[in-house]
Amino acid sequence: MKLHGQCHCGAAEVSFETEIAPKDHVVRTCQCSFCRKHGARTIADPNGRLDVSIRQDDQIARYQFAPATVDFLVCKGCGTYLCAVLNADDVSYSTLNINVMDDRAAFSSVDAPVSYDGETTADRIARRISVWTPTRVVVAGG
Repeated sequence: MKLHGQCHCGAAEVSFETEIAPKDHVVRTCQCSFCRKHGARTIADPNGRLDVSIRQDDQIARYQFAPATVDFLVCKGCGTYLCAVLNADDVSYSTLNINVMDDRAAFSSVDAPVSYDGETTADRIARRISVWTPTRVVVAGG
């Protein structure tokens, strides 16, 4: 199935392909300060695909914080946090914030709080590669 969403102002859109029904996804609530401040509820499917389409490159902030292994994509226009993207060996992987989805209520599983404190940077990258969604970020205009 293909699920759609976008930021509040429409500057960025997402298309998530997955064979997992929305109600069967494990919705994670990361306990890091960034995710807590944004109220992020994230999902991933290593067998799925996420396409992020951005109207103009200057409309998206790519935010990083320690250990700076991923880009958190945040719309500069409306402040919506879309996803976190890891680039590794010319492949991108992401975890999607379901708050941007058109039918976010369909993701009805109980949120699972998670903390990744204590992971080494290498372990964190390896985990993300194994469980996050293969992703393509496309900018329509420069």
